[in-house]
Amino acid sequence: MKIQWYPGHMTKAKRMMQEDMKLIDIVIELLDARVPVSSRNPDMDTLANQKFRLVLLNKCDLADDRTTARWEKWFQEKGIMTVTINARDGQGMKTITAKVQEACRDKIERDRKRGIINRPIRAMIVGIPNVGKSTFINSYAKKACTKVGNKPGVTKGKQWIKINRNVELLDTPGILWPKFEDDMVGEHLAWIGSINDEILQKVELSCGLIAFLKGQYPEVLSQRYQIDESLEEAEILAAIAQKRGCLMKGMELDYEKAAGILLEEFRNGKLGRISIEQPE
Repeated sequence: MKIQWYPGHMTKAKRMMQEDMKLIDIVIELLDARVPVSSRNPDMDTLANQKFRLVLLNKCDLADDRTTARWEKWFQEKGIMTVTINARDGQGMKTITAKVQEACRDKIERDRKRGIINRPIRAMIVGIPNVGKSTFINSYAKKACTKVGNKPGVTKGKQWIKINRNVELLDTPGILWPKFEDDMVGEHLAWIGSINDEILQKVELSCGLIAFLKGQYPEVLSQRYQIDESLEEAEILAAIAQKRGCLMKGMELDYEKAAGILLEEFRNGKLGRISIEQPE
């Protein structure tokens, strides 16, 4: 399934981010713990090339915790400082300031030698759409600073937020990159809700998700929907439509509605803790 989504405002946001890089000390990359590779914007390797980096694996409550632990080790083996968090309930949040200071230790020491003491570290938070940046910022600052929404494109502009006396945070809009080289990246991002649903073929997308779940998490579908998982993907979607009363005029099954239900329940964790991507 080929999916590409790069609306014009993302080009503008990328230019703005590039200009703001000279103002900051560290880039905090917020990733979705279910898809740490697909949710990591490869453009950041160029944009933030000279900056300290900290990776946060967010939404860990929706991911398989054993797989997330392997991902954390995988990043750290590559020399990338990583913290696993659930910004919604605060898990892991208390360690972030200390990790930011640890990552910027050389910069803090240089400032100290120049007589600059207690100057806040300026961090930029980056992430693709719907990865949870607004929820993270509100949790980190312990106050409502940004608008939160369970869909891509809620954050429109940039804003500085004073987290505490040690850290100031620059929020940025969620951006993707112009072309997904691997078709699976687009599909994975569509599954987690980082692509505008209005451009997607939900029935085809949900059949891909069903195939993945049958292969990697057997019995998840049968436990949630009381259906026979040995059926073909389209047959399983039809069974979900029947179970959930997704009917159109003439009592025909509404596959589109059933696909929407499946995707929403996967995204919200109602199918259980599921990791889509595994470390190498």
